[in-house]
Amino acid sequence: MPWIILVLAGLFEIGWAIGLKYTDGFTRLWPTVGTVAAMAVSLGLLGIAMKSLPVGTAYAIWVGVGAVGTVILGIVLFDEPMSVLRVGSVALIVAGLIGLKLATP
Repeated sequence: MPWIILVLAGLFEIGWAIGLKYTDGFTRLWPTVGTVAAMAVSLGLLGIAMKSLPVGTAYAIWVGVGAVGTVILGIVLFDEPMSVLRVGSVALIVAGLIGLKLATP
């Protein structure tokens, strides 16, 4: 169960990272409210997951899920560039996340 909670925390991290773009520098009310809510949920779920997972592993997975998802959504939603180097770098992050999961009891 802590792994599911951790992945959910990472998904909410993606939500607030993407939400930051929509806040327009925190000048738009509802995107700002949604972004702050996603931040709170993300951190809350991370804290719950850390009760039973090692802090280094949990934090790295949380950041990694957020980073990978944000890069993918940046490409899809905001027409950010997709290059071989970017895709390869994201693949390395995913490989690292898998390695951390396999190395954690």
